[in-house]
Amino acid sequence: MGKSTSPDAAREAARSWLSEHWKGVDDAAWRDALVDAGWAAPTWPEGSYGLGLSKEAARAAAEEFQGAAAPGACVDLASFHDDPWLRLLGNPLLAFGSPEIKRHFLPMLLKGGIGQNCLLYSEPGAGSDLAGLQTRAEFDGDEYVVNGQKIWTTNGRAANYGLLLARTGWDVPKHAGLTFFVIDMRQPGIEIRPIRQITGDAEFNEVFLTDARVPAAWMIGEPGQGWKVLQVALAAERSGMGSASASMSGTPIRTGLRDAADDLIEAARSAGRLDDPNVRQEIVKILSWRLTNVWTGRRAAAEIRRGPSSLASLGKLAMSRILHSGADFTYRMQGEQSLVYDYDKPLEHPVDRDLMFAFINSIGGGSDQIQRNIISERVLGLPKGFEPDKGVPFRDVRKGADTRSASQA
Repeated sequence: MGKSTSPDAAREAARSWLSEHWKGVDDAAWRDALVDAGWAAPTWPEGSYGLGLSKEAARAAAEEFQGAAAPGACVDLASFHDDPWLRLLGNPLLAFGSPEIKRHFLPMLLKGGIGQNCLLYSEPGAGSDLAGLQTRAEFDGDEYVVNGQKIWTTNGRAANYGLLLARTGWDVPKHAGLTFFVIDMRQPGIEIRPIRQITGDAEFNEVFLTDARVPAAWMIGEPGQGWKVLQVALAAERSGMGSASASMSGTPIRTGLRDAADDLIEAARSAGRLDDPNVRQEIVKILSWRLTNVWTGRRAAAEIRRGPSSLASLGKLAMSRILHSGADFTYRMQGEQSLVYDYDKPLEHPVDRDLMFAFINSIGGGSDQIQRNIISERVLGLPKGFEPDKGVPFRDVRKGADTRSASQA
C-alpha cells in the first residue's frame, strides 16, 4: 500500500479485508480493527494508523465499506465541518507528533472518542500579534506547569482537551520561544468564564490557567517549535473556515451552479422581491463570490497536496465577505421584522443571528487583516512590514499592560 496504489487495487484490498473482518456488528472490536489495519484513515501515513493511499484510491476503498454498510472507515475523507478535530489536532500530530503522543490521541480521534475540544491561542494582549503571547509553561520533572490567560476560546466550557500555545523561552525572539501542547481541560487550575456576545449567546470564553499541568509527553513537536506546529493547525482551521458549506446558523449553502443561491432566492421570494432587478443582480453577485471561492478552495487543496500553500488565507478572507454579504441580504429581505431580535421567531431569528455571528469568520483563525498580510507577503510576494522586535529576545520586548477580565467588563 502507498501513494502508488491504484484505485482498483485499493478497492480489491478493501473488499478482501471486509470479507474477513466485517461481521455486521459495529462495536469496539470492529473500530479497533479498522484503526489498527489503517482503514479508518487510509490517506494517513503508514506508521501513523494509515495506509498512505492517495485520496482517489481511498475513495474507491470507501465505496466498498459503504456498499457493505460497514461504518467508521475512511473518516479522513470527511469534510472539515463533519469532524474538525481530525484536522485541527490530527494534522499537527501527523506532522510533528512523537510516537507516544500519536499512540495516545490518534486512535481516539479515529474512533470519534475525543469529544469536544478547544483552542487556547489568543490572549488579551496577543491576538493579531499572537507570537507576543505571555502564558508560560515551565518544565517541572516530567510535566510542564502552565500559568496565564487565554481569550475568545470557543466551547471552552464543554472541552475535554485544549490545544495550547505557551511560552517556554524568554531569551530568544518571540516566535522561537513558543511550544505547542495538548492539555487536559478538566483538571484543577483551569477556570473558564463565558463571554456574552452580541447575539446573546456565550460560545466564547476566557480561560485562566493557574498552575495547570500538562505531561511533557503531550507536547507536539519540540520545545521552541510551537510556531511551526501552530501553522499546520491554523492552515487546517483557515481552510475549513474558507470552505464553509453552511451559514452561521447551520442552514446549508450548496455550492453547485444550480443551487448555490437557493437561500438568497428563497429570501427574495418570501419578501415578494424576486422580480426586482436590483435584488436579482445582488443575488448573482453573491452567487459569483460563492462559486469562485469553491474553485479557489479546490486550487488550494491541489497545492497543499504538493506542499505548503497560503491559499487557505485567500479562501478564508473571501468567506468573510461572502458570509457578511449573504447575511446582510437575507436580513434586509425581512423588512420590518429585521428590527426585532426575537428568539421566538423560528424563521426570522436565525437570519438576525447570522448577520451578527458572521463576524466570527473575520476574527477566528486570524483576523481579516492578518489574512491580507499573509496574502500580500506569501501569495503576491510583496515586502514584509516593519518588525520593531525582530531578533530581540522576548524578555526585552515591550509588552502590553495587564487587561481586565472580558467577562467582568
